[in-house]
Amino acid sequence: MKIGMRDIDSSPPVLFPPMALLTGMVAINVGASFAQKLFPIVGAEGATSLRLTIGALILFFVLRPWRMRILSGTWLPLIVYGVMMGAMNLLFYMSLKTLPLGVAVAIEFMGPLAVATLTSRRWIDFVWIIIAVAGLILLLPLSEASSDIDTVGVLYALGAGACWALYIVFGRVAGRDHGTTITSIGMIIAALTVLPFGIAHAGMALIDPTVLTIGVLIAVLSSALPYTLEMFALRHLPTNTYGTLTCSEPAIGALVGLVLLGQVLPLIQWGGILLISLASVGTTVTVVRSKSSR
Repeated sequence: MKIGMRDIDSSPPVLFPPMALLTGMVAINVGASFAQKLFPIVGAEGATSLRLTIGALILFFVLRPWRMRILSGTWLPLIVYGVMMGAMNLLFYMSLKTLPLGVAVAIEFMGPLAVATLTSRRWIDFVWIIIAVAGLILLLPLSEASSDIDTVGVLYALGAGACWALYIVFGRVAGRDHGTTITSIGMIIAALTVLPFGIAHAGMALIDPTVLTIGVLIAVLSSALPYTLEMFALRHLPTNTYGTLTCSEPAIGALVGLVLLGQVLPLIQWGGILLISLASVGTTVTVVRSKSSR
């Protein structure tokens, strides 16, 4: 697929696709760290609105969805897909008000992990569920070692994970007959879903030149750049490799939070993040092997 660029060599150097995917995941988390700098000015609601609205405009002109005819039966799942995309981003940014970046990403990751495990019936999947739940317990404020984790922030992150799960389910249905171009329409719906919250919270501050400049940077880092890099990686990576690399995102989030935001996590929280990443890798490998053996 072409995404506003010349066709890419069908056989790029072997390290390019995995590096593109990892770069995209780093960009998403760096964008989230920049978004947090806007919270004192426009709040999480305003930062989410800027990211989705500007990102929707970028993808609108890159993917040119006006050339696509949407089937009548696709509109309902497409609308749900877009609304879930908006709610997922808003709840995730709300969680970042009180949670370290790596912890928020790890908790949110429970959503796609649940989708992967619940759609499989192999006994090993229950092992991955147990490992993921163990990791989540280490992150929750249930012990003195993790008492600094805000309960409300955890609930926001879990809500974002639930929306992520529904986003995946309805995104598959919406994209079944329309491919990846449907993402640009979904992002427009997501922006329209969240924008009223951003306007109500931040008002005219959203169009402040400095805020808009940072908003463009966030949209590029969190939407346009990672989306383009992920599409490149999808074309050149085996499914199991792609899925396994994606599971490193909680750890990447923790490292970005440490480097850019100075968020030093205790060992128990690093343990929780690594357990959730391990469960995600295990689930991905199990699902891929199950499909290949059919």
